[in-house]
Amino acid sequence: MAEIIRMPRLSDTMEEGNIVGWLKSVGDQVEPGDILAEVETDKATMELESFQSGTLLYIGQKEGAVPVDGIIAIIGAKGEDYEAQLKEAQAGSGPSAPKEEVKEAPAATSPAPATSAPAKSAPTAATIPVQAENGTRVKASPLAKSMASDAGLNITTIPGTGEGGRIIKKDVEDFIASGGAQAAPSTGSSAPMISLDNDVQYGDVPVTQMRKVIARRLGESKFTAPHFYLTVEINMDAATAARTDLKKNDIRVSFNDFVVKASAMALKKHPSINSSWHGDKITVHPYVNIGVAVAVPDGLLVPVINNADQKSMTYINQEVRTLAGKAKDKKLQPAEMSGNTFTISNLGMFGIEEFTAIINGPDSCILAIGSIIQKPIVKDGQIVIGNMMKVTLSCDHRTVDGASGAMFLQTLKGMLENPVRMLV
Repeated sequence: MAEIIRMPRLSDTMEEGNIVGWLKSVGDQVEPGDILAEVETDKATMELESFQSGTLLYIGQKEGAVPVDGIIAIIGAKGEDYEAQLKEAQAGSGPSAPKEEVKEAPAATSPAPATSAPAKSAPTAATIPVQAENGTRVKASPLAKSMASDAGLNITTIPGTGEGGRIIKKDVEDFIASGGAQAAPSTGSSAPMISLDNDVQYGDVPVTQMRKVIARRLGESKFTAPHFYLTVEINMDAATAARTDLKKNDIRVSFNDFVVKASAMALKKHPSINSSWHGDKITVHPYVNIGVAVAVPDGLLVPVINNADQKSMTYINQEVRTLAGKAKDKKLQPAEMSGNTFTISNLGMFGIEEFTAIINGPDSCILAIGSIIQKPIVKDGQIVIGNMMKVTLSCDHRTVDGASGAMFLQTLKGMLENPVRMLV
């Protein structure tokens, strides 16, 4: 019996996947491990892998959004009749198949009538021809085509290094990095995209899956969770001195690593902050998994440092750097962005002194980190220059009360002002 392939849930927040392009065509033989298509989720562009062997009999939709569990393809024996099975699946409880469909051409049983038009073979999704200005055909992968379009590039000007001169993802990235970006030709829309200084675009910008989910989830958080905010100023003199000493011994840690470690240890002392709201229950987590917000071109990703309270600052530094790099390359896996119990957002490197962040549900709190600023302070009755940093805790009042949030910040402040406490 033919196997129906449905849109998988590739991340915990995914509700639909956007098919960027197919790497297999109807009629192709596929084996387990073959990549069928490239799917853009709310967090990354991922490869849809086949777990069956057989012939690709049916494609539900060439490109565009498909809901999770929506029917996207059928794999079976060559020439197998799958129509009844497809209708039964479409009539089931799951999402219906997309309207657009591509089917395997039936095997010829008799010569075609002389009057029929010759069949045109569709190009494979892995090599999408693009018409260049000189009339030649340029081959490009679906992901490369999408990236070039998003960047406002004319893909026909990008040199291809793939098989047969095919333009692949790396070619587009290298082209942008080399400063060779050019404005894409006008599509004739009412507000055409214009590229200035290689990275600025004006006009209508299509909403990516990531931006859709950011808008939905943060909107839900802001308008359903009753936020309140607590701000405290922390003297980072001791942390600055400790970091300087570590650098002298070739040990690399950032101030953000200090904050992650201190937050993790403070959460163990104040478990009510390390909790989640689930409507009819509040879950207080026995583990501390800290999400670290990372800015990417399409929006924001939150890779997670699992069991952060049990890790050293040097290990946290390595893990954050690795995950942040993968986030910017859109190579994070769903497991690396799931399970957070608390989130940290740091804008200090941009000179932001203080800000409030929207809670990353179902977490109860998010910590916003400002920059370290030298300013006059009173210490031991004397006016001296101190390295001061403001942090703001956004709290969900359904799970956290003011006193609980204040005590957490008091513990966090004590650890950052006396970093040796994080060693015991």
